[in-house]
Amino acid sequence: MKYYLIAGEASGDLHGSTLIKELHKLDANAAIRSWGGDLMEAAGSTIVKHYRDLAFMGFIEVVKNLPTILRNIKFCKEDILSFKPDVLVLID
Repeated sequence: MKYYLIAGEASGDLHGSTLIKELHKLDANAAIRSWGGDLMEAAGSTIVKHYRDLAFMGFIEVVKNLPTILRNIKFCKEDILSFKPDVLVLID
């Protein structure tokens, strides 16, 4: 099966890495693509975007980076459609 995971910060990266390890135990041929961090990558996922490149804190930072945020949302939609996962997991 194909899995697409999205985690936006460090604790999500930790939980995602645990899930990825278990998925690989259950399905040795699992294809896993994610937005996450180093732990998810070490667990066996292909990282599309690292969460450190997605973190903006505070109103001003979000407004200043709105074009980047919108580009990332567009890229995420396109990447999910292109990968065609069987399962999409959003980790908060």
